[in-house]
Amino acid sequence: MKARYQYRIYPTDQQQKSLAQLFGCVRVVWNDALALCKQSEKLPSNNDLQKLVITKAKKTVEREWLSEVSNIPLQQSVADLGIAYKNFFDSLKGKRKGKKVGSPKFKKKTNQQSARFRIGGFSIKGKKVYLAKIGEVSPIWSRELPSTPSSVTVIKDCANRYFLSFVVEVEPIHIDVKSQSIGVDLGIKTFAVMSNGEKAVSPNYSKQDRKIRKLQKKLSRQQKDSKRRVKTRIKIAKLHNKIADTRKDFLHKLSTIVVSENQAIILEDLNVSGMVKNRKLARAISLQGWREFRVFCEAKSEKLSRDFRVINRWEPTSQTCSCCGYRWGKIDLSIRSVLCLNCGIEQDRDENAARNINKVGIGHCHDSKRTRIDSKTTSVAS
Repeated sequence: MKARYQYRIYPTDQQQKSLAQLFGCVRVVWNDALALCKQSEKLPSNNDLQKLVITKAKKTVEREWLSEVSNIPLQQSVADLGIAYKNFFDSLKGKRKGKKVGSPKFKKKTNQQSARFRIGGFSIKGKKVYLAKIGEVSPIWSRELPSTPSSVTVIKDCANRYFLSFVVEVEPIHIDVKSQSIGVDLGIKTFAVMSNGEKAVSPNYSKQDRKIRKLQKKLSRQQKDSKRRVKTRIKIAKLHNKIADTRKDFLHKLSTIVVSENQAIILEDLNVSGMVKNRKLARAISLQGWREFRVFCEAKSEKLSRDFRVINRWEPTSQTCSCCGYRWGKIDLSIRSVLCLNCGIEQDRDENAARNINKVGIGHCHDSKRTRIDSKTTSVAS
């Protein structure tokens, strides 16, 4: 399986100028190719687009500066546009799973910039990485690469940080497990409640979030393209990066523990796009990163040869007793502890839901006398 390893780099002033020129050329090639695709009735092939926006464009006065950078990232930009259109058409036809993918958009100078080098455009020389027409850069090697990378992407985020992102092949790892399965119920106050009773509380992002809201009001009053507006925009980007980095560190550590200790990891399919329509909870839900946690668990389950399952979102896991299977119906979110009228056991609302998620995920109904052969989800009401 393929994995991505990302490292921070600190390019010199001259390298920053060369990278800025490279990012600009990649962006212009993408925008020129996208403009041709929108104008033509039939989508041109990648070879035709490369001839028009790279080969022939270099011979014109307006685009002759494309020859000053490496040709590999320019060709990769056109190839990425073809993949973006393929994903868009597959999404329209229903061949692509998940949320609908929109059509490709024009790239902006103020957004995150990137350029990808394939084999032949980069090489690793000891502790340094050579990039064509950029020079040698020294990444902060926080960990070793497991194999020879097939490509490397140079990234500059909105806060002017630079990264190298390698794509490598990794082999599945076998680690002994402590338990056979675990159900995870995701929430806001408590990020994750496990079926074994453990809880994980997410970091507090409220301080940075308040600063972002204050700076966004200041940004809206400043004149466009002014130097002060640019400074404010970078401050906002740095705060967003701080929240994202803190959240990603927390989610990586939690997902690693959950996946390494359990053979089967079971989550609930949450309708996040529908939940964020509640304006009172939208900001808090968006900061949690439920989808990101699911992606991490799925990827690490494949790496460690684990069984990752997602149950139906319509399963009444919070409306049913995990002990006897009695269904009491919907209850208000303010009620955190539930007393079952059938068996008389009082239990925490989230722990009860996590146990129900685990039961449904491994194929058991709430009636302990009934079991399911397959792992498809069914109604938990016995």
